[in-house]
Amino acid sequence: MTRNLGLLLAAGALLLPGVAMAEEAAVSEGVFVANNVWMMLCAGLVFIMHLGFATLESGMTRAKNTVNILFKNTFIISAGILTYAVIGFSLMYPGDFNGILGWAGLGITTDAAGLTTAYADGGYTYWTDFLFQAMFAATAATIVSGAVAERIKLPSFMLFAAIFVAFVYTIAGSWKWGGGWLDGMGFYDFAGSTLVHSVGGWGALVGAWMLGPRLGKYAKSGKMTPIPGSNMPAATIGVFLLWLGWFGFNGGSVLSADPALTSFVLVTTCLAAAAGGMTAMFTSWVVSSKPDLSMSLNGILAGLVGITAGADVVSPLAAVAIGVIAGVIVVFSVIFFDKIKIDDPVGAISVHLTCGIWGTLAVGIFSADHSFVTQGVGVLAYAAFTVVCAGILFGAINATMGLRVSEEEELEGLDFGEHGMHAYDFPTGSGLLDELTGASRKSTPPPTAAQQLASSES
Repeated sequence: MTRNLGLLLAAGALLLPGVAMAEEAAVSEGVFVANNVWMMLCAGLVFIMHLGFATLESGMTRAKNTVNILFKNTFIISAGILTYAVIGFSLMYPGDFNGILGWAGLGITTDAAGLTTAYADGGYTYWTDFLFQAMFAATAATIVSGAVAERIKLPSFMLFAAIFVAFVYTIAGSWKWGGGWLDGMGFYDFAGSTLVHSVGGWGALVGAWMLGPRLGKYAKSGKMTPIPGSNMPAATIGVFLLWLGWFGFNGGSVLSADPALTSFVLVTTCLAAAAGGMTAMFTSWVVSSKPDLSMSLNGILAGLVGITAGADVVSPLAAVAIGVIAGVIVVFSVIFFDKIKIDDPVGAISVHLTCGIWGTLAVGIFSADHSFVTQGVGVLAYAAFTVVCAGILFGAINATMGLRVSEEEELEGLDFGEHGMHAYDFPTGSGLLDELTGASRKSTPPPTAAQQLASSES
């Protein structure tokens, strides 16, 4: 089987038009083709993660907002790829620059050298690199989407997401992955516990704080009213799609098809996910006296986020430990943010921000080659940069367009108010549609506080 695969890869190299393999190339034809095929496959797996995010978010929120959730996720990936092509790639990988802000020119190049082994020391093509990196770009905005769900104005979110992906994420990414000042210090983040997940998490925290909680979530007495999701099967499917996609997220970040390192990264990734799911499962069971599926699902994601910074430099046993701790952290993080009345419908802040910080610091704990202090400097630098940028963006949008929908629209559901449609078709007069949307479209008096709470619990 191995021999046949090698012959197939070599034959594929000969069939590729425009690929010139110089004698002094750093890799052989077979390795060159294998690297490109593997990274493009991983790009497809990362793309599938956006389906996972869409399914998870729509399942963890109420049915009356499903179309709105799906629309935002559709916009994010579409706008993210385009802005990354026009601006983001050149900001993130500017080449020689001052380490803080650089620019490689507008748009992606059409230079034929991108098709040859002259790029990336012969490891893969320019086009493969762009495609793989573009799949990452929109993830940060998707994290924000979940935390601000069910009450943000659609145009306001779209503007924020486009600017956040085009500039904030890419400039932050250049500091490490583009060879910037943090990279020079020795800061390490293999696939983005901080560069992707914490950057998105900080943006999510700022957005959720500025928007305030959903109606009926917190009483004046301080009591928290749970607002359950509408479709736990969809949420579960979303998490397993994300777990699958993470094989591309981390596996592709090796930037080669080297079987030894790639298989190792996939093992540490999978172990951390399983460990996170297990510990979140039993931690939430002890805390709430009932087994909580949503916490178990977030535990899997917590383990995945936690291992992403060091998947290639920690041992399998350390990967399990990172996942175990992430699974515990995410449960108490969700509880903490509820106590301070930061309403996060899907737990995005706890999963991506809290566990992203943990995973980044864990590199300094479990890898002898990396400094805990340097990892901490990186965490603080990204926190300061992202909080300031997100605060300016959300503040400016709030002052000009407004951030939050009206109370009437929130109660009725963003699907009808923002899109004029619903995700599910139910017989009229059945009462089920009104139950799912939380309000009737007929002219009725404004709901009382008690009715608002009842609507939130439905």
